[in-house]
Amino acid sequence: MAGSSPYVIKLSKQERRVLESVAAKYASPYRDVVRAKIVLYAARGWSNEEIGARLDLPRQVVSKWRKRFFEQRLAGLEDRSRRGRPPVFSPPGGG
Repeated sequence: MAGSSPYVIKLSKQERRVLESVAAKYASPYRDVVRAKIVLYAARGWSNEEIGARLDLPRQVVSKWRKRFFEQRLAGLEDRSRRGRPPVFSPPGGG
């Protein structure tokens, strides 16, 4: 369903500086660049659909990161620890 998001993003100067820095760094992990751009575009008043089209992402992904930033600010853009057992890799040829 298209429409405006209830999560209106207004950035402080510091938040904008941090996000612009992350979005501009070639050395930043891709996921961090995308999350920063989502929030920066949201702060410009873009809809989730417009952001998704610009970044080639599903609207649901844009909505998730917009909401997490709205609720938790910059900390919301960090990866959360995942539940479950960590993956175990055996050495090649081992058995």
